[in-house]
Amino acid sequence: MEKIHDMPKLESPFIRKEINGHYIVTDEINPGYEWVFTDEKVMAIEKLDGTNVSIYIEDGVIRGIWNRTERLPFFNKGKRHIIEGLLESFERGIMEFLVDGQHFGELIGPKVNGNPYQLKEHRWIPFSTFGQEHLRYKSWGKYPKDYKTISEWFHTDLMPLYSLMITGNKQGFVEGIVFTHPDGRMAKLRRDMFDWYYIDNPGKRQHKEEVEKTFSSDENEIT
Repeated sequence: MEKIHDMPKLESPFIRKEINGHYIVTDEINPGYEWVFTDEKVMAIEKLDGTNVSIYIEDGVIRGIWNRTERLPFFNKGKRHIIEGLLESFERGIMEFLVDGQHFGELIGPKVNGNPYQLKEHRWIPFSTFGQEHLRYKSWGKYPKDYKTISEWFHTDLMPLYSLMITGNKQGFVEGIVFTHPDGRMAKLRRDMFDWYYIDNPGKRQHKEEVEKTFSSDENEIT
């Protein structure tokens, strides 16, 4: 079996700062992330709100399952919902076209992050196949790629592609976008990274990763 990697941490393509008690994006482009706005090959894919799970396939058979860097046995008690999610996705055909190697995906469902998609069962959604095929925003690139336009897009027009697919609800939950480059580079933006999010949702708490992050740090890395 090849060396297993953790899902790389993703940064915002805009510099983030503490403003009015929230760690939000500014209109300054994060150095090294100009590609998000300039390369026409970049895809914008809906970011699902779940827990990261990867699988390793060898000779067409799943040889290992990881929740981040924790390897999970097939038979287990504490995280059996992850195994159930993989089986559910397999039966639904969601895991088709996965070749040998390590594949990252998002596990969503009743026991994950409050189940914002209102699922009755757990599902594992692979990034490289299902995500790019079904959760890609075709509207990305049709408008100016500047801070103001992107902010307005997130605020008023960002469709919940996954919720729309499973329930037909255009008002369903959507967390944000992962920007992917063909060479493997990625970045992400969430709706709660913009200042208007806290105006629209007074009393809404900062995302859990920002609660754990010290605002005094100069780092711009996020998970």
